[in-house]
Amino acid sequence: MKKKRRLVFRSILLAIIAIAVGYTFYNNVFQDRNGSVQKGNKAPDFELTDLQGNKVRLSDYKGKGVFLNFWGTWCKPCQREMPYMQKEYKKYQKQGVEILAVNVGESNVSVKNFADRFHLSFPIPLDGSREVTKAYGIGPIPTTFLVDKNGNIIEKTSESLTNQTIKTYMEKIKP
Repeated sequence: MKKKRRLVFRSILLAIIAIAVGYTFYNNVFQDRNGSVQKGNKAPDFELTDLQGNKVRLSDYKGKGVFLNFWGTWCKPCQREMPYMQKEYKKYQKQGVEILAVNVGESNVSVKNFADRFHLSFPIPLDGSREVTKAYGIGPIPTTFLVDKNGNIIEKTSESLTNQTIKTYMEKIKP
């Protein structure tokens, strides 16, 4: 009698584990990633606060090209491309191109220290809750979107960018 009860208990437990594993697998493989924004989509508007406490809305930049970059201070490729972004920002800002470097989930202090170390002058909105990051379907960082003057995404990349690539992208979104 004890053996039979133990066998039933083990079978039920194994079935529950199998269902849980199956459910997890299904959600990770077949889940519709409706938050994933791609080339050709309208860029979802958002409002975040930057390092200076100002509200930053993507829609406020309509009529300009926007280099929308999602990054983190700990990210080595991000550390490499930020000086290039700053260099090109100085040139292209006068030509109607803006950079919005959205920091993903870090504290104001660590982001400010990073910005000071690299002498960054472009807006750095803080996505502490990661709501914008989720809305854009960001996986690996850095991820960059090129948004044209009409608010359409004309390019998306998750590659580490060189100075020349950033320059080429700035040319693409120049109004």
